[in-house]
Amino acid sequence: MPNANKVKTIAVLTGGGDAPGLNAVIRAVVRTALGHGLKVWGIKNGFGGMVENQFIELTDSSVAGILPRGGTMLGTTNRDNPFNYPQTEGGQVVYKNMSAQALDNLRRADIEALVVIGGDGSLRIASEFYQLGLPVVAVPKTIDNDIPGTERTFGFDTAVTVATDALDRLHTTAESHHRVMVLEVMGRYAGWIALHAGLAGGADCILIPEIPFKLDSVIAKIKERQQRGRQFSLIVIAEGAYREGGEMSVSFIVEGSHEKIRLGGAGEKLAREIEKLTGVESRCTVLGHVQRGGSPTAFDRVLSTRYGVAAVECIFDGAFGNMVALQKNRIIRVPITEIAGQANNVTLDNELLKAGRAIGICFGD
Repeated sequence: MPNANKVKTIAVLTGGGDAPGLNAVIRAVVRTALGHGLKVWGIKNGFGGMVENQFIELTDSSVAGILPRGGTMLGTTNRDNPFNYPQTEGGQVVYKNMSAQALDNLRRADIEALVVIGGDGSLRIASEFYQLGLPVVAVPKTIDNDIPGTERTFGFDTAVTVATDALDRLHTTAESHHRVMVLEVMGRYAGWIALHAGLAGGADCILIPEIPFKLDSVIAKIKERQQRGRQFSLIVIAEGAYREGGEMSVSFIVEGSHEKIRLGGAGEKLAREIEKLTGVESRCTVLGHVQRGGSPTAFDRVLSTRYGVAAVECIFDGAFGNMVALQKNRIIRVPITEIAGQANNVTLDNELLKAGRAIGICFGD
């Protein structure tokens, strides 16, 4: 590995799904590095850009005005893993280990350290490259907030804000029409978005993957509200939530992605079952990628900026192989190898669950 005090050129990439705040991290990395005389390359379209040699030099003008913008100026993908990279041979797609080519491209560009901004899939790839000797620093990104070692991933606060606003809007139409409104939110196998948005948006039921729900419990909550004169109900369901004894709702299989299945349909299925069993008109709204788009909240802008600065400071200190993380409002460093492949899920003793139960929210158990 290079002497940290002699690092002159670094690169940054964004991998996996997009999240509000990616541009803010890139901006902070570039400005901090340039301020210390480093040259910065941006790698386009995730790890695939390492294999395909898609590098662009980043300057102050490159990152001007991108702080409030959603998405990523570099582009991203969750399909191009250099260790299992798609190649077309004889008209068919085959997967090969192209990590050596990716590393050679970095060497040819004199890139001595890499900042990887990504979620669990990107962190696993970053960990593999680090074990091959590449000086890597990681920044945790996902709207799902499911990366261990950090209290917050950037993008999560924005996603919760979007979901909460949707609940506020659904509340008024549910009350007007005496309906059950079901809101399906993202989160994959973790219920953080549903839990936070449900509490903030006054949901009557919050259904998360960590607590397989009983349909009878949800119906009982709706009827209990009816007996109190509340002729509508608001339900938040995470895309990965499922009935006790059942399975998660899968929309289709994903080829070539680190995530083999794509979740979807849990909310619509629940709405149909509720209407059938109660006779109450029930509608489902799926937020989907609306949660990923748009301008990041102030919290996410600040957190992203702190992460970007901290990532470059890791390079200055030679602290490679670490992910920057938030703990007790302080930015710390966590070894990537300790968290790669792990998940941060809602535990049954979580304080937010206890608070929700105390105010009468049904979690389907």
